[in-house]
Amino acid sequence: MTFGERVTILRKQRKLKQTELGDLIGTSGDIVSKYERDTITPSIDVASKMAKALNVSLDHLINGIPKDIDDLNEIPVQLKQFDNLLPEDKAHVVAVIEAFSTKAKLQSLIG
Repeated sequence: MTFGERVTILRKQRKLKQTELGDLIGTSGDIVSKYERDTITPSIDVASKMAKALNVSLDHLINGIPKDIDDLNEIPVQLKQFDNLLPEDKAHVVAVIEAFSTKAKLQSLIG
C-alpha cells in the first residue's frame, strides 16, 4: 500500500474531507488530493502534521506500521499488559516482535 493510499484510508476513517485535512495541516484540499494520488510527496514536516491530524504515528503513515489509537482495541490482552513488565522483560518482548517482523519482511521479499 502506498503513502497516498494510507492517507486516503485514514482520512476517510476519520470522516474528514480533503479540504478539512488540508486546513489541519496548513495546505489546500488540492494538495491533499495530490498526496493521496501519490503525485507529490509531502516534506517530513508536513507528513508529521498529517500523522498528528490523522491520529497515527509517522511510522504508520510512511511505512504502514499501525500504531493508531484505534488499533489498540485489536491488540491482545497480553500485550496490553506490556507496561506492567520489568524493563528486561520488555526488551525480550520487543526482540521477539522484531524477529517476527524481520521474518515476515524476508518472506515477502522471497515471494
